[in-house]
Amino acid sequence: MAKKRKTSKGTFSDVPLSVAKKYLYPTQRRVLWWGGLAALALGLYSAIDFRWREAQFLSNGPLSSAHAVLEQDCAACHTPFGQVEVEACSTCHEKYGDELGVFSFASHYLYRSNDFQRLATSDDETTCAACHTEHLGRDAEITRVDDPQCLTCHAVGSFNGEHPQFEFAAAGIADDDALAFTHIHHTREVMERENLVDIERACLVCHNPQPDGKSFQPLDFDRHCDACHLSAETTTTRLQVAEPGVPGVTTLATLVERQDPGTRWALFANPNEFRQVGSRVSKSPVHHADPWIVENLRRLRRALYPDAGLAELLQVSADLPASELKTLYQEAVTTLEDYAKGLRSRPEPEIQAELEQIEKVLANVRRALEDPYTPLDETEFQLALEDSPRQDLADEQIAELDDLVDQLTQSCQPCHAIDRATIARVQKDQRVMHRAEFNHRAHILQVRCLDCHADIPIAEGIQGETQSAETAVDRAAIQNLPRIEQCQQCHQPELSSNSCVTCHEFHPDKSRRSDLLLYLTDDEQAEQEVAAIPENDSAATETAENAR
Repeated sequence: MAKKRKTSKGTFSDVPLSVAKKYLYPTQRRVLWWGGLAALALGLYSAIDFRWREAQFLSNGPLSSAHAVLEQDCAACHTPFGQVEVEACSTCHEKYGDELGVFSFASHYLYRSNDFQRLATSDDETTCAACHTEHLGRDAEITRVDDPQCLTCHAVGSFNGEHPQFEFAAAGIADDDALAFTHIHHTREVMERENLVDIERACLVCHNPQPDGKSFQPLDFDRHCDACHLSAETTTTRLQVAEPGVPGVTTLATLVERQDPGTRWALFANPNEFRQVGSRVSKSPVHHADPWIVENLRRLRRALYPDAGLAELLQVSADLPASELKTLYQEAVTTLEDYAKGLRSRPEPEIQAELEQIEKVLANVRRALEDPYTPLDETEFQLALEDSPRQDLADEQIAELDDLVDQLTQSCQPCHAIDRATIARVQKDQRVMHRAEFNHRAHILQVRCLDCHADIPIAEGIQGETQSAETAVDRAAIQNLPRIEQCQQCHQPELSSNSCVTCHEFHPDKSRRSDLLLYLTDDEQAEQEVAAIPENDSAATETAENAR
């Protein structure tokens, strides 16, 4: 009986059709052969592409011109078979010694807010490359971020859609009414003095643009107000001179004799400006920020608020938002520096020892102020815990001190508000938008000043059509700024740009990012100086070591 032949066929799928296994499973040798040829061809093409075609096949496209030098070095930005890490960007873009990083997300949280509670990092933070997309060609603007990338975190909608109203308009925020000022009256006076017929030219007499035209220079009394205010005939009232048990002001002669810190100006003041008759003294003329008035006001404030802290070092009140707290510390440092200058001329050993300690503190504070991410304590500038006068003073004594403050500041009060024996701070920089940028030069070619700044009817007031304008709306506390609806008339998809980055910037001020030695401590800088000295220059090395 013949042996039954074994079949080599099976079936494919549920249909009982026979098929040879060799059609389904090619031989291993054939797979290796064709796979090897494919790998060799791919490797050869990649080598040619990398060497002569600028890696067009391996990369997603040419880099932008800013990163073109890195095009042949993929590892400079990419991890092996991975994305671009933030650390790779920081290698070139962050300044030396800045632990937080100008371009980090932590910086973005702090940008224009100064809220250090927002520094907590999250795993969901996007990377640099997620917004700044590369490999789009040499002319690609990788700093131009599209709205969808912003809206992944900021659910505010488009500018013409769900964008919220400007903060100052939505919340009704007004400037601190610290200055008695009316635009209509002053504009009329300027037009008459300068012989002008164009109202907007009169505006520019005080609102002087910065060189780039984007914003305006801070207001300055000497440049804008001195021509009309505080003439040579301005004088103080006759004030009671301080005596034992009698509150009053301190005379110039007493200040020269005591040489207290911060009163070196008294050595150079003109004694002919003071007139003393008996126990009363007056001063004429009165200068803006007159040092004699400021010093006596500080002494009266100290009598009312002995626990004033750093507020005692300020000439005006500490009324600033938390985001601008650094300004108060800078003013306090300026006062301490003036104190230190006065102490340097004192030969007493105890004074010189105190001076050395003050200068060490000043050096540390200056270094901290250079770091935009150093948290500062705003409570240091409170006059008192509840801003109340001393509890150990009788009501009659408090009333007497308050009356002295009122008499001393009579020449200041026509323009300035006096509160708690302190001149209220005036907003001189005219800045309102703290989370957006506005370029006046880009807009002035399309519209006039009064087309947007129309809350105060200046033109109507000057022409006499609005008699009550000066008392109704023309005050220093009126913002006189347009609302978002006015901006939306031009900034829409069919006309001007209305993207997020048109007005908003992600990163903080980058103007000093190349100042490499800014954040070095004294010891680190000294070590670098020693390391830079040639080995055979022993004298220079010894001098540098002693300086350390």
